[in-house]
Amino acid sequence: MTEAAELPPAPEQAREVFGDRFEDAVRYAELLAEAGVQRGLIGPREVPRLWERHLLNCAVLSEVVPEGVTVCDVGSGAGLPGIPLALVREDLKITLLEPLLRRTNFLTEVVELLGLDHVTVVRGRAEEVMGKLPPVHVVTARAVAPLDRLATWGIPLLRPYGEMLALKGDTAEEELKSAATALSKLGAAETSIVHVGEGVVDPMSTVVRVEVGESPGGVRFAAKRAKAARTGRARRRR
Repeated sequence: MTEAAELPPAPEQAREVFGDRFEDAVRYAELLAEAGVQRGLIGPREVPRLWERHLLNCAVLSEVVPEGVTVCDVGSGAGLPGIPLALVREDLKITLLEPLLRRTNFLTEVVELLGLDHVTVVRGRAEEVMGKLPPVHVVTARAVAPLDRLATWGIPLLRPYGEMLALKGDTAEEELKSAATALSKLGAAETSIVHVGEGVVDPMSTVVRVEVGESPGGVRFAAKRAKAARTGRARRRR
């Protein structure tokens, strides 16, 4: 049996980024390295690079998230980027959306252990919760799906004039170009690629930003959203 990889000490940048929540960030890293690996939420090879590649890479997303907004982390998995973002931004109200039970169980344990009162865990797929969850200002995602497919899940969850922030790698520009038609149909008003984490992570984290207009998801999803809202109201009256 291969010996489990050891979690390295937190780099100095982590103290600066997480501030008062540094000890909580360390505990989260330990949970990922232990229970996260045991439950198959992350691969054992990721443990030596948990800080740079995962926690810090996600935490710096906070640089482009507006103050005091609602956030839905789609396909949250082991809590990336949602939990690092929650640790550095207590002004946000964050929903971790994840369809798999073993992952939502882990997320619930982490949220309770770290006392993240501004974080809610919801089990479900994005297409299933549309109209059931209140629309949010910002949708985040990391390593969930190619941009065109991710957009069909994430954009309909937004409020008018909200934005989707997707952490991507070297393929960001290529994905954005190939998804242009799909994004337009989904109501995207403006797209851009931004780099965050200067002086914290190297290379810097790449974020695809998709800003929507007054009809997130376009005409098709406006109808679905209205139908879901009517159904929700009818259930509440019963």
